[in-house]
Amino acid sequence: MGIDMKKMREKYNALKNKGGNKKDNLFWKPQDGDQTIRILPTSDGDPFKEFWFYYNLDKAPVLCPKRNFGEDSPVLDFASALYKEGTPDSIEMAKKLFPKQRFFSPIIVRGEEAQGVRIWGYSKTVYEQLLQLVLNPDYGDVTDTDTGTDLVLNYGKKSGALFPSTKLTPKRKDSPVCPEGDGDCQALLEEIPDFDGLFERRTTEQVQELLDKFMQGGEEKEEIKKYAASGDDKVTQAFSELLGS
Repeated sequence: MGIDMKKMREKYNALKNKGGNKKDNLFWKPQDGDQTIRILPTSDGDPFKEFWFYYNLDKAPVLCPKRNFGEDSPVLDFASALYKEGTPDSIEMAKKLFPKQRFFSPIIVRGEEAQGVRIWGYSKTVYEQLLQLVLNPDYGDVTDTDTGTDLVLNYGKKSGALFPSTKLTPKRKDSPVCPEGDGDCQALLEEIPDFDGLFERRTTEQVQELLDKFMQGGEEKEEIKKYAASGDDKVTQAFSELLGS
């Protein structure tokens, strides 16, 4: 009888998670250089999950209620009002508050299969690369468990660039997700987490509280007061209401 790969993954994950946060090991970040990954298929047929986050409200990114769930978002409303005012200060503050788009996919990392399913987060530019791949008839469904394609991911900062970039290159040959003879491939796919519960969902009221704290905090508060004193009636009123003055 061969090795039970599911049990091996469970043992490995238990070892990695001992004394730590399981989610810390779930999310995968590429290292500089080349790595080979395989994007896994999801039950709804869409392995490229889109989320919108506020990055300046709290220590951790906060889901935007409006963009993600169609609910009211006081932060987005306020940022939109600031942007429409059109002054340099209001636009700068609005950009800090607008939600940012991020995509996530379930993957396995070649050479690290024992760690099981990981979640890879990436930008819109990478998302566009992935769409171009799957819409290219030479590749098609790169997530297919039998005839899909591994991707070589090159990650790093180019000379003179401010931020690292990601380039995806599909392997020349199709390949199965799991090695031939690994009868536990379905169990691997069942490890894909429910994306609806992957991030904490805040209510409109909770997001309002975070906005209030942001507006009252240190450096941001000074910027806000400076802008609020500029004399623009609508924005001054909005700042005054949020600051309770």
